[in-house]
Amino acid sequence: MERTLHLVHTTLETPEDAARLAETLVGEGLTVCAQVGAAIRSWYRWQGRLETGTEIPLLLKVRGDRLAACCERLEALHPYETPEVLVHPLGHVARGYLDWAYSEEGP
Repeated sequence: MERTLHLVHTTLETPEDAARLAETLVGEGLTVCAQVGAAIRSWYRWQGRLETGTEIPLLLKVRGDRLAACCERLEALHPYETPEVLVHPLGHVARGYLDWAYSEEGP
C-alpha cells in the first residue's frame, strides 16, 4: 500500500466549533493532526446574495487510507448546511513525518 498524506481544509463559525471538530477527528483517529487558525474574513455568494463574515480555518492532516472516512465524518459533524471541504493531495512529505503519521493508531 502506498502511504500518502492529504491536507483537508474547512472553515467554521467559531473557534469553539473548530476546536471541538479538531478534537473529535484526532480523537477518533481519522486525522493525525488538526490545526485551528486565526480568524479570517470571507466573502462569498450564498443563495443569490453576497455575504461576508468571519470564519475560523481548520486544517487537517489525513492519511490516504483514512481520507474517505475523515471527509465523511467531517461533513456529518460540520454545523454548516454546505461545509467547505477541500482536499489537497501532497506531492512530498518528509519521510520522518510520514513515518510518524502511519505509526499512529486509528479506527
